[in-house]
Amino acid sequence: MTLTIRRESAHDTTAIAELTQQAFLEAPHSSHTEQFIVDALRRDGQLSLSLVAEHDGQLVGHVALSPVTLSDGTPDWYGLGPISVQPDRQGQGIGTQLMRAALAELPDMGARGCVVLGDPGYYQRFGFSVHPGLVLDGVPAEYFQALRLGGDWPTAKVSYAPGFAATA
Repeated sequence: MTLTIRRESAHDTTAIAELTQQAFLEAPHSSHTEQFIVDALRRDGQLSLSLVAEHDGQLVGHVALSPVTLSDGTPDWYGLGPISVQPDRQGQGIGTQLMRAALAELPDMGARGCVVLGDPGYYQRFGFSVHPGLVLDGVPAEYFQALRLGGDWPTAKVSYAPGFAATA
């Protein structure tokens, strides 16, 4: 399957929301607000990177990167997610291609690191690991992972952008 991965455009926003809602519809760990999170990040100017995957002109995947705040003041860290793949296309490598494309952009963004909340087995394939010095309150440590790109490992509590609290 040949995919085109590109930055989102203004005409993609509705399709991204629909795709994201569908992708998380059956996910037991989901709050089912992921589509609202992406919209809120975009509206608040906190959607640092938004990539879509297209196949035959149809949107089949999306990934978002947004800034996170570290309590120790370390700058230039980002949070990856949500990442969404059309349900009938999951397991075909679309998420992997989106992950690689998003991670490849981080150095050009001046990123020192990236955090992700999710399945440890999946994200470890991309170099993420648990780092005891980085904590997301209320989350079991094994599900919160980080990837350091430069500088020392910070020791801090991590806070996602306010858009992650969006419920509508």
